[in-house]
Amino acid sequence: MKISTKGRYALRMLVDLAENQGDGYVSLKDIAERQDISKKYLEQIVPAFNGSDILRTNRGYQGGYRLSRLPEEYTVGEILRLTEGSLAPVSCLECNPIECKRKDMCPTLPVWQGLYKAITDYLDNITLQDIMNNENRLS
Repeated sequence: MKISTKGRYALRMLVDLAENQGDGYVSLKDIAERQDISKKYLEQIVPAFNGSDILRTNRGYQGGYRLSRLPEEYTVGEILRLTEGSLAPVSCLECNPIECKRKDMCPTLPVWQGLYKAITDYLDNITLQDIMNNENRLS
């Protein structure tokens, strides 16, 4: 599994919004400048959050974006699933239940399931607030 630029930038964008939520709605231009990401790229990321309760938007003169919830209510796993799709390390784990015809006799399936569990357990236990607090959870 490799996290794309879209996923990495989306996470940086949401951390920036969390850090600047006291400023009301934040423009993509301001985020782009602080994060050294092109505004056009951020405009391509925002639609990934449509239909979710990640962002609030406001159009017009004081328009921009803000988080819909508190930073401690967003997990890295949730954000990456919206931008990356599945976090599964192999395609056979992307469906639940597993649809692979070899699932009952595959000797490597438990390896991939263990890796997937480790990935999701780790990413689902890091919040935007943790990132803001610089709480690295390497153990």
